[in-house]
Amino acid sequence: MRIDVAVLAMEGISPIHLAIPCTLFGDDHGTAHPFRLMVCAAEPGELTTTVGLKIRIEHGLEAIEEAQIIVVPSWPDPLVEPSPMLIDALRRASDRGATLIGLCLGAFVLGHAGLLADREATTHWRYAHALAAKFPSVRVAPNRLYVESGGVWTSAGVAAGFDCCLEFISRLCGAQTANAMARNIVVAPHRPGGQAQFIDTPRPRTSVDHRLNAAIDAIRGQLDRAHAIDEVADRLGMTRRTFTRRFRNSVGLPFGEWLLAERVQLARKLLETSDAGMDEIARATGFGSVAAFRLQFARRAGLPPSQWRRAFRGGASPQPPGMTATPMKPCMAASHHRNTGASSRRSTLRRR
Repeated sequence: MRIDVAVLAMEGISPIHLAIPCTLFGDDHGTAHPFRLMVCAAEPGELTTTVGLKIRIEHGLEAIEEAQIIVVPSWPDPLVEPSPMLIDALRRASDRGATLIGLCLGAFVLGHAGLLADREATTHWRYAHALAAKFPSVRVAPNRLYVESGGVWTSAGVAAGFDCCLEFISRLCGAQTANAMARNIVVAPHRPGGQAQFIDTPRPRTSVDHRLNAAIDAIRGQLDRAHAIDEVADRLGMTRRTFTRRFRNSVGLPFGEWLLAERVQLARKLLETSDAGMDEIARATGFGSVAAFRLQFARRAGLPPSQWRRAFRGGASPQPPGMTATPMKPCMAASHHRNTGASSRRSTLRRR
């Protein structure tokens, strides 16, 4: 069984975004996968990539008309709408039952074609709000590495393109084929967690109120202690109600949410830069117990603390005050489901 895969290229494409689907669907990897790759463009010919490399594309949009799988890599600019010809080609492919995969900002192309309406989708975390604002009927899942919804796939940033395509191949061809591909290109066949672990989380802003700023600075310096809202309000000579209103209006978050964000931010730093044990970090960040620390950290950061440390640990730095250091088979049509963040619904390849 031969399955035609069309990968869309466009002027200004990033080479790595184009290389991901081409590597997985184009190389043999020592497996008996059935894919035949075609790289196409709305206007075939010479294209210039983001790094100045020039590539020559032979196939036009007729490749989309023939393919059972169409992959749209990251679109150079989500604010630029695709050409009417490309939108029509994608819609016709969807109508005849082809599988559509939008990697990273490629989700915007599928959105412009109306193929994400009333479906769940994801994209790079920096552009999740833009996707939701542009296409209100789309149920945007900003923390997912990839999403399958009604046979349409979308993924987050660069590396998530591997995650998305490998999961699709696993469901279509079986886990052994996907795992063999992953081993061949030396990537994990499945990564735990979601995009939250990669988001550069800014600190909630401080207040323009000097009294609140002083209180905020004092709390940040003593996150190992409990900070009851009534006690903080009393120190500032305010009622609980007045303090709650002023804090939220000034800082942009309720006091409890702000305090939790500060505790998690400190915990992330300690996990990445120190050898402190979980109990020490739990005490230093004011979570009270290791169990509470692990629960709240995983909810906020997207990974358990131990996995966060393994993923993001750099060189150790000095301890904070009061803490001490502690030392293959042929491709199969049967679906195989792994425990991933993708939809559990079976995705079947709908042939022409």
